[in-house]
Amino acid sequence: MDKLLLIDDEPDILRVLSMSLKADGYDVVTAANGTEGVAAFEKETPDIVITDIKMPGMDGIEVLKKIKALNADTEVIIITGHGDIENAIEALKHGASDFINKPVRDEALSIALSRAREKFDIRQQLKEYTTDLERKVAEATREVRRRSNFQINLIRSSNDGIVATDRDLKIVIYNPTARQIFGYSPAETINKMKADDLFPGQLVADLQAALNGKNNIKNLAWKEMTIICKDGAQIPVRSSSTILLEGDRPVGTVAFFQDLREIKRLEKELLNSERLAAVGQTVAGLAHGIKNILHGLKGGSYLVDIGIQKDESEKLKKGWDMIKRNIGRTSNLVMDLLSYSKTREPEFEACLPNQIAEDVCTLVADKARENKVKLIRDFDASIGEVLLDPNSVHEILLNLMTNAVDACLFDEDTSKNFQVGLKTGHEKDNVIQFEISDNGLGMDEAVVKKLFTSFFSTKGHRGTGLGLMVTRKLIEEHNGSIDVSSQPGKGTTFSVRIPYNLSNKGN
Repeated sequence: MDKLLLIDDEPDILRVLSMSLKADGYDVVTAANGTEGVAAFEKETPDIVITDIKMPGMDGIEVLKKIKALNADTEVIIITGHGDIENAIEALKHGASDFINKPVRDEALSIALSRAREKFDIRQQLKEYTTDLERKVAEATREVRRRSNFQINLIRSSNDGIVATDRDLKIVIYNPTARQIFGYSPAETINKMKADDLFPGQLVADLQAALNGKNNIKNLAWKEMTIICKDGAQIPVRSSSTILLEGDRPVGTVAFFQDLREIKRLEKELLNSERLAAVGQTVAGLAHGIKNILHGLKGGSYLVDIGIQKDESEKLKKGWDMIKRNIGRTSNLVMDLLSYSKTREPEFEACLPNQIAEDVCTLVADKARENKVKLIRDFDASIGEVLLDPNSVHEILLNLMTNAVDACLFDEDTSKNFQVGLKTGHEKDNVIQFEISDNGLGMDEAVVKKLFTSFFSTKGHRGTGLGLMVTRKLIEEHNGSIDVSSQPGKGTTFSVRIPYNLSNKGN
């Protein structure tokens, strides 16, 4: 039931209207003048007020002003007499919802009350809606702020360096880990530097191509690369990137960088530990190899003695050849052991990879010819002068070519036309590929897995097991790689990839 305040200084009108309104279901509060009316309003706080405009003392306009001052949402209906149109207009200016003329007809009063009720309900609904909207906005704001704070803290605390850019590759986000990697402060980078100033050139090119839609790539996979930090140091990192989209439109990029310095250091320590462990195993197993060599030396010296005693030059020659072979085996064993146990940095100098390959082929040519093994050379003529460690490359190729010839020599299938190939190739990203292949006895998968382990040799007592370990070590010192493919009875292929620098000759 709606509460309604009725104010009129005429008792008869007050009584009749009160009865009529109560009959319509209103809870009616009456007042005989403006002062009583305002007091009743403060006490009862009705939603609707009906007041006469002409009253002694405080008139209806004044009552309207005071009620609106107390509660601006209250609907006030003014009762006017004939000729009070100007007063009615003034009342409307001060916030009256409607006015009706005397004598008051039930139909006009009903319409005015209906309008007032409708206005009040709309205002309440709007207020509730506004309150609810404000609450929802406040909740949404808190949630956005919470997520934003979470994302900011996540970015700041990430162990990955995070660098985000806008569509023009200008840096807009740069977290503390990125600062540790690149060396620049946020003040130096955010909105001041571009990806070109920090990232490797290839990464910048890939990101720009992705932003321009040229490579249809939205995510760049993790890849190892080297960045140049502020002080000029080269930092090994692992990086991946994502193109940021609004709908289908690229709006920026975000790149993640993992600092590999500690990992690389630990890898080197582990490699050194493994190498030292292998040296320890070598010392333990060295006696066996030396014993075999000593047997050869004793046998050779015995033949030499017999040849001297009996003046038989043939036995003397055979004995001396046996001694020389075992002296060579001793030298090879000691040199392999020293090479594997000692850590060294490559000594880069200008050289011609094809020339090194040709020299290696020349060195193994006599042995290959003696054992009816054909050497096949396939050198890429586009390979020019580059910066490599020629001595290490020479040793790598010589070890692998010698093993390839031996693989043919030890093959029991004498019906084959044995051949060993050395191929050079020029790959992208400044890499030279050397491929050493043979069609000898080959190896199964289990043997391939053991090739680079300590003291493992496919030559039995004729090998020390150190040759391939030294070869792999030299390749790794060049940041290169070696791959093996082999099939029993069909042969083996070693693929060696070694990165190089362009020759600075003439600069």
